[in-house]
Amino acid sequence: MSDPILTVEGVETDIAQYHILKGVDLQVPRGQVTMLLGRNGVGKTTTLRTIMGLWRNKAGRIGFDGRDLNKMPIADRCRAGIGFVPEDMGIFAALTVEENMTLAALSGPLDPARKDWLFATFPPLRTFWKSPAGTLSGGQKQMLSIARAMAEARSLYLIDEPTKGLAPAIVSTMVRALRELKAQGASILMVEQNFAVAKALGDRAVVMDDGRAIWSGAMAELAADPALQERLMGLSMEAH
Repeated sequence: MSDPILTVEGVETDIAQYHILKGVDLQVPRGQVTMLLGRNGVGKTTTLRTIMGLWRNKAGRIGFDGRDLNKMPIADRCRAGIGFVPEDMGIFAALTVEENMTLAALSGPLDPARKDWLFATFPPLRTFWKSPAGTLSGGQKQMLSIARAMAEARSLYLIDEPTKGLAPAIVSTMVRALRELKAQGASILMVEQNFAVAKALGDRAVVMDDGRAIWSGAMAELAADPALQERLMGLSMEAH
């Protein structure tokens, strides 16, 4: 495995009275796509939110590119080079697409070359640039949510179920965009329920169950072994 850009060691996170993460260990290799898989409710979203600092871990260590994230506020994690695409998209419905993108460019005005690349990747952004984000369709909002995380080049992207509920054509656009992001040298940790997407994009996979990582290895190994899928996730995803 290549040099990890992100290392999560023994991370425990409580939400109210619930003990959600019970000692998560995982690594994200630099320049690769790592899929975070598992059934609903096993702690995948909480893992991403804890790495981002939206939930505070009560134990364990999170290391990113030589830095200790445990002591770093959320804003500093963004500035350090982490982009986050939440499951609920997190866009500002009353603001225009342009204003959403402007807010996402932390270090100054959106780079024109970057904007052109995003327009080519997600054509609806150009079409609805001056429109309120709340008027976009579900698929277009998801494109905007991912584009916001890509407004500046980041070292690591945490992406939570980007293809959920989307039409196949839009899913293909997402997969293409994320492949391009990887080609630019980015590392990605992504929660995804669509196994076909996970298989198409993933270099590595980490499977979670009951607040822990119970398996990690090559995505191709998991994809090729229905019995392993059954054992780890309780269902064979062979047909998906």
